[in-house]
Amino acid sequence: MRLLVRERLFAVGDDYWIEDADGRKIFLVDGKALRLRDTFELKDTDGRVLVGIRRKLISLRDTMVVQRDGEELATVRRKRLSLLRNHYRVTLVDGTGLDVSGKILDREFAVDYDGELLAQVSRRWLTVRDTYGIDIVREDADVPLLVAVAVCVIALADKEKEEEED
Repeated sequence: MRLLVRERLFAVGDDYWIEDADGRKIFLVDGKALRLRDTFELKDTDGRVLVGIRRKLISLRDTMVVQRDGEELATVRRKRLSLLRNHYRVTLVDGTGLDVSGKILDREFAVDYDGELLAQVSRRWLTVRDTYGIDIVREDADVPLLVAVAVCVIALADKEKEEEED
């Protein structure tokens, strides 16, 4: 499944649509404005919340939490001892983990589980500015979770870059 993400920079609340390859709206990333911490909801076209995403206020490293139906599903954080700055770890509630690595700020990275590619995020096959694709490789993958992981990793990397520039 190939998804197209059109980020609108400087949008109030950071809302943007994710479309399928045919241009149909599939998910809305609904950023919640005026919150103390970064908070997003991934909604379907009917407005139902599929997953919630929020930044933890107190943690040693920047961490985002993905929730489904009010229950924690996963945590996303930059790997502690990574030689590569663009390497993130997703810990699922069942104890398993996903690895995210690549050029996050360039929107060129992969999500894998135990060496198996689950999703690829890329701008390479697109020519539109501020747009990237999410290619979900496995048909049995949890698509909302993988989209949420991409949103979390990009939000964490962008925040880290902003802090370095200040």
